[in-house]
Amino acid sequence: MKPAQRFETFPPYTPIEPFEVLSERLGIPPDRIVKLDANENPYGPSPKARAALANLAYAHIYPDPESRALRNALSAFTHVPVDYLMAGSGADELIDLVLRVILDPGDCVLHCPPTFGMYSFDTLLNGGQVIDVPRRADFSLDLPRIQQVIADRAPRVIFLTAPNNPDGRFPTCEEVNTVLDSPSLVVIDEAYIEFTHGDGRLGQGRSLIRQVVERENLIVLRTFSKWAGLAGLRVGYGAFPRWLMPILWKAKQPYNVNVAASEAAIASLQDLDILAENVERIKTERTRLFQKLSEISYLRPFPSEANFILCRVEGLDAAGLKRILAAQGILVRHYATPLLQNFIRISVGRPQDTDILLETLRKIEETL
Repeated sequence: MKPAQRFETFPPYTPIEPFEVLSERLGIPPDRIVKLDANENPYGPSPKARAALANLAYAHIYPDPESRALRNALSAFTHVPVDYLMAGSGADELIDLVLRVILDPGDCVLHCPPTFGMYSFDTLLNGGQVIDVPRRADFSLDLPRIQQVIADRAPRVIFLTAPNNPDGRFPTCEEVNTVLDSPSLVVIDEAYIEFTHGDGRLGQGRSLIRQVVERENLIVLRTFSKWAGLAGLRVGYGAFPRWLMPILWKAKQPYNVNVAASEAAIASLQDLDILAENVERIKTERTRLFQKLSEISYLRPFPSEANFILCRVEGLDAAGLKRILAAQGILVRHYATPLLQNFIRISVGRPQDTDILLETLRKIEETL
């Protein structure tokens, strides 16, 4: 028996390999690896989240299929009514779920690459057509082209990331409003919102999540992976228009958020002071890292409002640079795509991680 024809040439998503696999491959003990390739939080879960995991009482019982306790805690945190909220096994599951219930075969979905690869992956997985409107050289959106595509192709869904991965740029009000004024369903992915500049603790002042109640075409997705240090537990959430919620409840997997993830997420929301301090430490280190990377002659870093910095590599092969760093136990993300030729992305780590990275980068500079 053959798989569906569309999967014969289906492009796979390339995830980051597990920490222990990388340690074994490099022959370097885990405690010597500086892992700056997946935008993880180097400070890990909060104390209350760790305690919740250590004292997990009901691992032998299926989780609440509606994640009611978690959604109530999220409602208090976001000030969005609980009826608009749904939790997921990471925001990734919710991206797939939205496309699964919205798309008919051949429907168009608009993306603005370079951006998070799961948007196009899940579009194709669910039988949709990807329409790419590439970003400009400074990673701003090509608004005239987007408006033309909306007029000509009527995409069912538009994805917008705030701030964007891999460059860390936050969209302007004009860009956001232009997209939201379209008749398409707009999914704004705020996976890194907590690291942005501006008023409000943990990015709450710049989030659009409260506008979901007022707009029929807006979805906002968020995650505990970055700011709360729960990437390994896979827990995210979204705010969705009221008309869409009954369909999502029918289509989602019944026990999609496991009890460990749920308890850790609830505990994180009870430990906001600690987590906000960690976020501020990362933001402070981001400023230092950007300044120091700007002093490396072969790197051109881009300003970022996320917990990573994208760098163009000049006069040196980026893939080779990644290999040199990996041999020293320093892991970064490398890009070699039509829109990102010879780039690396560096997650913001602890000050000591930055120091180790910079020492190696300077030694490479001395050989040029």
